[in-house]
This record gives sequence, structure tokens and C-alpha cells, in this order.
Amino acid sequence: MTAEHSRTWRPRHPTDLWQTVGTLRRGPGDPTFRRGADGAAWRATRTASGIATVRYAQVARDELRVDAWGPGAAECVDEAPGVLGEADDPGGFEPRIALIAEAHRRNPGLRMLRTARVVEALVPAILEQKVITLQAHDSWRSLVHRFGEEAPGPGVPVDGGARRPLKVAPSPDQWARVPSWEWHRAGVDPRRSRTIVTAVRRAPRLEEASAMTPADAAARLRALDGVGEWTAAEVAQRAFGDADALAVGDYHLSNYVGHALWGRDMTDDEMVEAMAPWQGHRHRVVRLLGLAGVAGKPKRGPRMPFVDHRAI
Repeated sequence: MTAEHSRTWRPRHPTDLWQTVGTLRRGPGDPTFRRGADGAAWRATRTASGIATVRYAQVARDELRVDAWGPGAAECVDEAPGVLGEADDPGGFEPRIALIAEAHRRNPGLRMLRTARVVEALVPAILEQKVITLQAHDSWRSLVHRFGEEAPGPGVPVDGGARRPLKVAPSPDQWARVPSWEWHRAGVDPRRSRTIVTAVRRAPRLEEASAMTPADAAARLRALDGVGEWTAAEVAQRAFGDADALAVGDYHLSNYVGHALWGRDMTDDEMVEAMAPWQGHRHRVVRLLGLAGVAGKPKRGPRMPFVDHRAI
């Protein structure tokens, strides 16, 4: 099926498609984002012009292509270079130590993506608060399947030649109308569902944050009851292209960084102090550690428990 709008371009710096855009996927079963059998990244999104399906492809090492379908297709094609990190500038990044320098050398195509979709990033981030990731992904998948809408376009090619349609996540109005029992059915406790409903009712104000400075954007997000430093950072990493958005408050991150770089457990405050030399690129450092395969803390400590909120 021929795309309604397309664009091919050569980015101004090396760009690895999957290293850059893969963080948008909320688990392997995310109905809004899939990797096709053709190797392309397929995404369903909601723009000011309407819903759209977008296909990002790495045509060559130095060439990218976007195809899009639906009312929001033209908008998605216009913004594609920004989504895939065109504005990311690692020029001032100083690796400082050999481990990070080698990871940076081996992964020159890592870019910080920028979707400029605040609510799109915020809702799944809230779902991931204080629960294990698999549980949050299950909730996201369940809610999008139940309350989202089928994305336009041909569907994602899967093995065997079939195509599977994507789903577009609910609009702010649709999120606000999800009944309390449906949140419960999806395993979402009242605190997180209340935070989401409060947030989507302020969607226009939140979307303004994509044009703000990082500090002002974080302040706008954190003004919401139930949105703290961790959640604001998770949004900034995806919606704002913020290379410095360190997810302070993450259940594992401080110990991961502590063991990866200094061989010991760390508190959040100690991590923030220790990461100060990389100010401006702290999220980039965390991504590079992951791409380098650094294990971090040995897996001997307690794990966050699974809490089935449907049984409460």
C-alpha cells in the first residue's frame, strides 16, 4: 500500500534507527509500536491534525525514510527528522572514562529522540510508577486495546506475509472517560488512575511544555499531583529529547549506575553527585552503559514485588 506522505533524508550526524527510536516501545506487546518483519519501526500516534501510522526505516547507514498514513500523516512526515534526533547535539559530550568513551565510539548513531508528544509519553510513565515493568506494560496493552482506536494504513508486516494493525492510544478525553472499574480490571490502582485522569484534563497546558526549557518543562509536569522527578524525566527522555534527564527515584537506577561505574550501591543523592561531571548528558551516559552491555549491580538483592491491584 502506497504511503500517503513520504520523505527520505540524510541526517546531519550518524543515526541508528533502533537505538534512537526503540525507547518508545512499551514492552514487546505494545499495540502502538512494533518492529515489522521488514525491520522498520512502526508507530501509531495522535497529532493536532488527527491520528496517523508512521513507518521509520533505515534505508542506508546514512539515510532514513519515513512513510505515513492517516489524517496526521503530513505532520508526522514533517516532524520525522526531529523525532529521530536531528536536534540532538553530542558535540559537547566528554565521556571522561574509558568505559563510556568506548561505548560512545562503538555507538555513534545513538540519538536522543524528541516526539514533542507530552501526554503520549506521560500516561505510560505514570502506569510504570511503583510497579514492576512487566505489570505496567500489561496494563498499557490492555487499556490501549480496549479504549484506543485502530490506526490507519496497511498494518505492520509480520512473519508469513500477514499484516497486523496498530492501535492509537486514547485521546485525553477518552482517557478521562475510562470508568474506575476498567482501571481496576487493567491492574491499575486508584492513585495512578487518578493521576492520569488529572493529567489528561490538563493536556493543553502539558503539551506546551515541549516548547519550554528543560527546567520549565519539568516544573510544569511536576506541578501535577502524583508526578515527581522520575516521571518527569521519563517524559523528557522521549518527548523533549533531553540528554540530561536522569530518572532519579528509579527502583534500580542508582545501584545500577553505582555498580557500573564505581562498584558499589548508591543512594539517589549519591548518584546525582557522582554523575555531576556528565551534567547535560547524564541520560546519554545511562543509555551508553546499557548499549555497552554493562550489567550493573549483581542480581542478588530483593526485587520489587508484583502487586495484583485487581485483587485489592
